[in-house]
Amino acid sequence: MQRWGSLEDAEGKYISPFHDIPLFAGSKEDKEIPAKRSKTIGTEVLLNMIVEVPRWTNAKMEIATEEPLNPIKQDIKKGKLRYVANIFPHKGYIWNYGALPQTWEDPNHTDDVTGCCGDNDPIDVCEIGSKIRSSGEIVQVKVLGVLALVDEGETDWKIIAISVDDPEAQKIHDIDDVKKYKPGYLEATVDWFRLYKVPDGKPENQFAFNGEFKDKDFALEIIKSTHEYWKALLHKKADGGTIQCTNVLVSGSPFCCSEEDARSIVQKAPVPVPGDSVSPQVDSWYFFPK
Repeated sequence: MQRWGSLEDAEGKYISPFHDIPLFAGSKEDKEIPAKRSKTIGTEVLLNMIVEVPRWTNAKMEIATEEPLNPIKQDIKKGKLRYVANIFPHKGYIWNYGALPQTWEDPNHTDDVTGCCGDNDPIDVCEIGSKIRSSGEIVQVKVLGVLALVDEGETDWKIIAISVDDPEAQKIHDIDDVKKYKPGYLEATVDWFRLYKVPDGKPENQFAFNGEFKDKDFALEIIKSTHEYWKALLHKKADGGTIQCTNVLVSGSPFCCSEEDARSIVQKAPVPVPGDSVSPQVDSWYFFPK
């Protein structure tokens, strides 16, 4: 079944999950990521995450960046709905998977670290908390680290984060804490990203830093840069190509529309229809040598 979700705010107004949800949690105003923070007394930087795919599910749900107001939809490739394969011993995605709003990996910018251009999407997040979230849910998270995936020649950063309301959030503050309190999770994450496209006949993915995770401070700098690229995109200072920048709440953006216009966009959108039956792939395991 093809699923489609236009996002509404608390007042029932239609908004873009890509552009209208603040990156920084708890404020509608833009904030800066502090350059330095004490690990013991410094204030945590809390970010909003948009959940696209709940943990242990297979349907490849994502923000539709090329559609007005960017609804969350199941991706389609070659006319078929996309599902990720089960890489033994896992079922579907092994974290709550989603994106940070108001970020953009600019395809016109070559990353100094990876030597590759951005993948033209918001930056991805793997939320490692204990609760299974829902597609379209907005979760406040704190950043723990980042993995530098090179996916088919494009830079595709994977932020590791944990929900601030998770029972273990008070003791997990950086990537080393993940290794301590969730042993094996990061290794499984590297294996998952390395192999998840192989069942579709594609080669294994590669990583910068030889697949090593970078810490929170490094991750926050990456997020800060993608937030700046997004700002340029929303103010016509960068070429977004087919990216749809229509928004309701971004002050000063030439793409900002009224609430009435947003409602009209949603009402005119095609009504989702039943798609193909669920792929039998979601019930299969794929085995690979270590």
